[in-house]
Amino acid sequence: MTASTMSLEELQRTMAAAVMMPLTSDEEMQAVAPDGRAMSDVAEGFVAPNSRLSAFERLEIYNRQYWFRVLSALAEDFPALRRVLGENRFHALSVAYLTAHPSRSFSLRNLGSKLAEWLAANPQFAGRRSLIAVDVARVEWAFVEAFDSAEETPLTLEQIGRLGGDSYVSLQPHVQLLELEYPADELALRLHDGEKKQTSEAGIAPEKNADAPVSLREVKRRKTWVAAHRVDMSVYYRRLAREEYATLAAFRDGQTLADALASAFVESAMPERNRAGAVQKWFASWAELGWICAARP
Repeated sequence: MTASTMSLEELQRTMAAAVMMPLTSDEEMQAVAPDGRAMSDVAEGFVAPNSRLSAFERLEIYNRQYWFRVLSALAEDFPALRRVLGENRFHALSVAYLTAHPSRSFSLRNLGSKLAEWLAANPQFAGRRSLIAVDVARVEWAFVEAFDSAEETPLTLEQIGRLGGDSYVSLQPHVQLLELEYPADELALRLHDGEKKQTSEAGIAPEKNADAPVSLREVKRRKTWVAAHRVDMSVYYRRLAREEYATLAAFRDGQTLADALASAFVESAMPERNRAGAVQKWFASWAELGWICAARP
């Protein structure tokens, strides 16, 4: 099949398939297509050579630029994960992930939407750090979601006070709830700060062991509950008590006010005498932050 016999859709799909093929370890276009044909033959079917470059070489330019751009975009969204794994392992992970989940959107913003889920299913790419790597990936993707997700009109504390046990409420779309195996929010923030410092000092002194993963000796496994949220176009991470997290998660999942509070205290170690006061403080804080909205259909 040649360009002259292809429909526009066929030509676009053929071009996309070629451009999105992973590069070789030397960052060159693969010599053989997935169907076994020589890529030089594939390229000649729809790319014209010129006086300086063959059809293969012209197509290779687009192949390289696609991969350089998506790899760069993924690295920009997950700088802490890159530090946890080290540059070489992160690069291998990125190529494998983007091969399994190539860009399907007009926006590079969505590239990492499946990364934490994919990494959990493919722990070999993170080795012994797989659990903490998944947590860090979730924290960093929550930052993306919290930064540009929608914001709705929140309920006031007075409006919340008029809700009954059978009432439903919703969370702000930008509020992202995370149940983590490690305190990965603190780790990600620390590594982000380190990344900014290294960037600002890049012209002063070269970083030592840039490819080496960061030390995690001080990071201990500990169940952690976090909300990522946005205030005035800045993203913040807020630690939650397990019961507070469970209540918010129940609202997110469509439970009534009464059911959400009941489920939040199942197997809770919080003394019953302290629970009403805790709930009151939570709602006051949520109202101040604007997290609670009217129920969505």
